[in-house]
Amino acid sequence: MSISFIFIALIAVFGHSEDFLGTTLLSRPLVLGPLVGLALGDLSQGVIIGATLELIFMGNIKVGAAIPPDVVTGGVLGTAFAIISGKGPAIALAIAVPVSILAEMMISGLFVLRAMLNKKFNQYAEEGDYRKIQRLHIISGLLRPLLMGVIVLLAMQFGAGTMKSFLDMIPQWVQSGSQVAGNMLPALGFALLMSLMFNTKVAPYFFLGFMLAAYLKLPVIAIGGLGVIIALIVTQVAPKKQNEDDDFAQDDEPEQKVLHHKLNSRDIRNLFLRSMALEANFNFETWQNTGFAFTIIPVLKKLYTTKQTMAAALKRHLQFFNTSPYGSTLVIGITAAMEEQNSLDACFDAESINSVKLGLMGPLAGVFDSLFWGTFKVIAAGVGTSLALKGNVMGPVLFILIFNVPHLLLRYNLTFIGYNAGTKFLQNLAKNNVMDRLTQGASILGLMVVGAMPATLISITTPLTIGSVKSAITLQGILDQLVPAAIPLALTFLVYYFVKKNTKTTYLLLGLLVLGFVGSMLHIFA
Repeated sequence: MSISFIFIALIAVFGHSEDFLGTTLLSRPLVLGPLVGLALGDLSQGVIIGATLELIFMGNIKVGAAIPPDVVTGGVLGTAFAIISGKGPAIALAIAVPVSILAEMMISGLFVLRAMLNKKFNQYAEEGDYRKIQRLHIISGLLRPLLMGVIVLLAMQFGAGTMKSFLDMIPQWVQSGSQVAGNMLPALGFALLMSLMFNTKVAPYFFLGFMLAAYLKLPVIAIGGLGVIIALIVTQVAPKKQNEDDDFAQDDEPEQKVLHHKLNSRDIRNLFLRSMALEANFNFETWQNTGFAFTIIPVLKKLYTTKQTMAAALKRHLQFFNTSPYGSTLVIGITAAMEEQNSLDACFDAESINSVKLGLMGPLAGVFDSLFWGTFKVIAAGVGTSLALKGNVMGPVLFILIFNVPHLLLRYNLTFIGYNAGTKFLQNLAKNNVMDRLTQGASILGLMVVGAMPATLISITTPLTIGSVKSAITLQGILDQLVPAAIPLALTFLVYYFVKKNTKTTYLLLGLLVLGFVGSMLHIFA
């Protein structure tokens, strides 16, 4: 067994372990591709292939119960076989898409299996045994990375030679068709991102981003910077002046305060660290419930010293829960403060803890999914892929930093904000429309960057000509004079139309592959 194959399997395990790492996007092809290239001695090809696959799967995000094709297994095997065969990105695509769809089916089955463990979790809660809950959460979370790691290792061991021989027999016209099809697939990712943000109110910013890229040839990073400035200007609201009576009235408002604190800064930091494993045991029945319980168990241990009180608290936090992992620590911090109050005040209504959790998880999911999936990820991917497509290893590095520096800073601070300020912090945000302004600003910035992407990152043209052979005029030349990148733009909106019609992502993937392949054969697209 080749040592490089073992490294590739470990890369797959690492990618599938992201649910233990706070959804930090370390599982994306743009990150794993260079690692596979490094393991096989061709870092440059790994960077380029990773960027190509990132464009194709850019819109593949897990929101709610929607499980997208598995880009980890497909991306790792596609990159590995493409480098081994020497066939490049087009072959990586041909392998990655079907493998991703097959792996998705296996992962969905695993999520169903995990739901069957809920009885065991509830049994441990009844017993007040937090140690077994922690252990089962981790074991269940490890099933996915270990299973997919074994599958990748077997595929590399028994399939590498066979796959290379098979790929060597593929004729050139098939490879050309695959290349055109691969160039079309990013339209699906862009359309899926648009479905999160696009509406009539902010639609002009999409077209502004497109025009800046298509006509002025501005790079994505410049358009992103301009988008930040526009978002700040548009969402800026003058602060409301309050009279002195209002100020006195606010000062006189009674505040609920705990008599003393049992929790310290170290306990709150521990909540942040444990929240990274929030989705490790994600399942289709109660979603992130065991992750929430796992996160808050150290606090419960400090607050409740009897079996009965511990059991009651564990059962509270094994109820249904689901929100954006990026804003989850705000809810976790507030919950810790409420649990502390509950442990100190015999008259405290313990049922209010779950009421607050359930009330917050929906609104926070909308805001933080939009902010991170629709803004930071879009900017990070735009900057990262534009560099990585040229073989520049700084592409993946910037991708990780642009997304995770704001993610981790915000996630860390929200834990303390939630604990110290509690629900009053959210009331103040609502009073000043901060959440609404944040959502609007995120949509403006995200749409400007997404609008730039068809013009800069989709390479589809038409070789069709108009007129006789001697005086033929290329259709592409006419389009470039009227609307540069018109075909990528039209293709993106065509896919967006079907996304809004709730067409399955798998069908759209296959449809684009067929369109690109047939269009290449008929010399309609190039």
